[in-house]
Amino acid sequence: MDEFKACNLDYFPEIILIDVLSYLSVRELVRAGRVCKRWKRLVKDQRLWRLVDLTAWKGVTSRILWLLLRQYLGCGLRCLRLRGLLLSARGGTFLSESWLKALSTKCPRLSKLYLLHADLRGLPSCQLLPPSLQVLELRGCELPKEFFNQTPTSAAASQEGAEATSSVGAQQQRRDQKGKGVGSPSGIGIERLVLNSVPSFTDQHLQSLTSWERLTRLELRDTFRVTANGLRSCAAKDGACGVEGLSRLKFLEIGITGRQGYQLQMASLGLGTGWLGLEELRLGGKEVGPGLLCASRLKDLKCLCLWACTLSKMQIVRSCRMLRGLRRLEFLDVIFQPRQCPPVVEEKSRAMRRLKVEIIAMMRTRHQI
Repeated sequence: MDEFKACNLDYFPEIILIDVLSYLSVRELVRAGRVCKRWKRLVKDQRLWRLVDLTAWKGVTSRILWLLLRQYLGCGLRCLRLRGLLLSARGGTFLSESWLKALSTKCPRLSKLYLLHADLRGLPSCQLLPPSLQVLELRGCELPKEFFNQTPTSAAASQEGAEATSSVGAQQQRRDQKGKGVGSPSGIGIERLVLNSVPSFTDQHLQSLTSWERLTRLELRDTFRVTANGLRSCAAKDGACGVEGLSRLKFLEIGITGRQGYQLQMASLGLGTGWLGLEELRLGGKEVGPGLLCASRLKDLKCLCLWACTLSKMQIVRSCRMLRGLRRLEFLDVIFQPRQCPPVVEEKSRAMRRLKVEIIAMMRTRHQI
């Protein structure tokens, strides 16, 4: 018993201590690193910094982000979740270009970035984000007009200018390289883009996504400024130079559940263009009705998911009858309307009841006579 009482955390192996520290939040981890030198070394272990969630830490500023990046974040970071200052009374710049460049250098394996209530209007383009990103999720953020555009860097532009002044042969060589580079993958490696409650996202932003040659999943939730015309212009269709638009898109989600007085044109009407290669479709809220009418033209569709809506069974059967390649149909928070009998049948049943009553009355009167 004396040996058990004298035992402390110093006798535990580091693997167990790291497992215990993994249950702490980021703020608690920073405080635990001030206990002693051993704990400071353990807290900096990259196994504790793979999934970093700072959305619950409301007091995060740019100074704290620099502190975390210099002392704790490193090559082990895979997923980063941040809360901006868009709804904060303090305001100010939250994500700077210098911090994003340092994040790209120090965290080369970062694959998922989640931004909540972040004001991104101070960033000229999304190319400042880490090039290793595969998933980008924005919720309640403000975007500039040309945020998703791909612009050549200053170094590449200066190199092209030097080649232009060299000789005619160099110009021809540059043209050949540009011709070959049209089909090459773009510099943005994002494969999944999630936009949730981003009112500043418009058809212009959607058109910019057509240059993202690695984008395969696009989720639009409560993006009120996206119209049917904008969705039609970005549809994957056969053009003069092959498949145009979002040619590599396999998954598309459209849903509007907020703003009860929303009376604008439904974006899901743009599905009527066909959308070549689209295999999975999710429709929710007010986009389900018009989306089902146009989804019958999606020849490559294999999975259809309907959520947060009210539908009738006959409406679903009629809409899905033309989808020959459909393999899976999912429902999430769907209210099915009860089947109503035709009014003609109801009138006939009422007439039969009246006739029965009259016959019974006549039989009783005859029996009394």
